[in-house]
Amino acid sequence: MARQSTVAVTSEITSKESAPSHRSTMPKAVNFLFGGLSGMGATSLTQPLDLVKNRMQMSGLAGAAREHKSSVHAIINIVRGEGLLAMYTGLSAGLLRQATYTTMRLGIFSSLMDMCASSDGEPPKFVVKAALATLSGAIASFIATPTELSLIRMTSDGRLPLEQRRNYTNVFNALYRIGKEEGVLALWRGCGPTVVRAMVVNAAQLASYSQAKQALLSTDYFEDNILAHFVASMISGLVTTVASLPVDITKTRIQNMKIIDGKPEFNGAIDVFTKAVRQEGIFSLWKGFTPYYARIGPHTVFTFIFLEQLRALYWRYQSK
Repeated sequence: MARQSTVAVTSEITSKESAPSHRSTMPKAVNFLFGGLSGMGATSLTQPLDLVKNRMQMSGLAGAAREHKSSVHAIINIVRGEGLLAMYTGLSAGLLRQATYTTMRLGIFSSLMDMCASSDGEPPKFVVKAALATLSGAIASFIATPTELSLIRMTSDGRLPLEQRRNYTNVFNALYRIGKEEGVLALWRGCGPTVVRAMVVNAAQLASYSQAKQALLSTDYFEDNILAHFVASMISGLVTTVASLPVDITKTRIQNMKIIDGKPEFNGAIDVFTKAVRQEGIFSLWKGFTPYYARIGPHTVFTFIFLEQLRALYWRYQSK
């Protein structure tokens, strides 16, 4: 979950699906490691959707003709023009982002939860959990902004004319060249909307997933299993997409902009926002809606499937 609130939901799911003794004895470092690995596993499956989402958001920039009429049209154009493997462009950046962002978000959230727990071990109230998840997402996204910047540029490179492409070979090459060619601070370009997006995503997903799951389990049609998690994740993804996509498209355009004759294309997030609405219409703020939504739900589900399997393997190994 994207770009999804892994931290907040993790405590809710694992508290019901893992034995209490497991949660009390599993080292924190192992929990952080498994959180990062599960996010990386989910990204390996959903990276093409992230690519399509970024291409859709850059399509029709500044009132130009739209390159892609729909998500399907974008996929066809990418495969036809760049090859099938191009759908996984930027995978190294996506994996590094998960290794940093998701792992830190889990670690920070768990630490804050321990600090705010009552003396008898009672976890914080829902509102406090939401605040902690929002804060942990903001801190982690600030630290991981360089990997997000690399991901945006690598997935958007193929839409540029050959002479304008940056042609980063991998995420480490991207980080090195950005720092060398544009300055170290350029690695945090778009940091503001990146952090705001993380806060919006964490808050929206925490509330909507919890409420959706509660509503589903109150019916006679669902039990607390992977089906309920899947449906709740897709409902949560819809709410989160509507709430966070305008911030996400602003972030994408800032991080992908070029400096021409010493002058940036945009003066900041407000400039991107107002130009998009004025030149492309209000609904341009939700470009890439389908792949963005299609990514959030499955990424959440895959993350928890991998997480639970890793936990099961750990305890199976420990019991030998």
